[in-house]
Amino acid sequence: MPVPAPNLYPAFNVLRLSHVELRVTDLARARAFYVDTLGLQVTDEDSQTIYLRAMEERGHHCLILQQSDTAEAGPLAFKLFDDASLDACAAFFEGKGLPVTWVERPFQARTFTTRDPHGIPLEFYARMDRLPHIHQQYALYKGVKPLRIDHFNCFSPHVDESVDFWNELGFRVTEYTEDAESGRLWAAWMHRKGGVHDMAFTNGLGPRLHHTAFWVPNPLNIIDLLDLMSTTGWVANIERGPGRHGISNAFFLYVRDPDGHRIEIYCSDYQTCDPDLEPIKWDLKDPQRQTLWGAPAPRSWFEEGSRFEGTDPRPSDLAATPIVAP
Repeated sequence: MPVPAPNLYPAFNVLRLSHVELRVTDLARARAFYVDTLGLQVTDEDSQTIYLRAMEERGHHCLILQQSDTAEAGPLAFKLFDDASLDACAAFFEGKGLPVTWVERPFQARTFTTRDPHGIPLEFYARMDRLPHIHQQYALYKGVKPLRIDHFNCFSPHVDESVDFWNELGFRVTEYTEDAESGRLWAAWMHRKGGVHDMAFTNGLGPRLHHTAFWVPNPLNIIDLLDLMSTTGWVANIERGPGRHGISNAFFLYVRDPDGHRIEIYCSDYQTCDPDLEPIKWDLKDPQRQTLWGAPAPRSWFEEGSRFEGTDPRPSDLAATPIVAP
């Protein structure tokens, strides 16, 4: 199936991804991972919840850790341009017959939750509490020195359907992997903010959250994190990398938090602002698609992900097989 033509004039303006809520079974252990090891900054916390932001972010939070009996992912949140866009976005989802619920969220103004057609829980808002800037408070830079949240990647049971729907939201495809035999999409990368992606979809049992990514200053920060994790009890949580992706050209590392939620540490992709930018096509069997250089991805990277709350994933009917590590 062909990649849809970009929707350059959607009825509302999604600015970018904003934040995600991860349910964790041991909040103190999760804090040790995300704060003491990765280096995210605590903006508010109590016995059940921790709000975190990265160093360049002015919004109150990019990650919410919520104590729970079950490790799973909550809503993926997106920021819209203004309240008019927020209302138009809500009307769009209602027009598709998808549930829209207006909710109260700490540190946010008007907010609604919904789901995409495959069941990914979503949250949309236009205004979040602003905090003083800290990007020049260099004494606060710890761990991998995370600067900002960068993107989400989700398993999808039907990538073509996911791309078609998110294209209606105004997300544009930058790169994609096509299965040559069926002509169907195996994966696609879509953006709003002008990087390679805010949202990506990978073929597989879904919907599930594959990973959340954080942008860091440079590859040396990733090496520093590897040294830190290997000497502070986290070496087994290193899953894949370091290496460089063919798709996105990014330098990467994948780590797992104490509950298995996957985090990508990410830098060095490229600008995609031009509306007439042609998406880059990759063949599924091209070994440099997933890894320009570095070890091939382990099987866990293709098979494991975080379940979304309230959603039962279903198998994909596309049986194409990528290259995996032996």
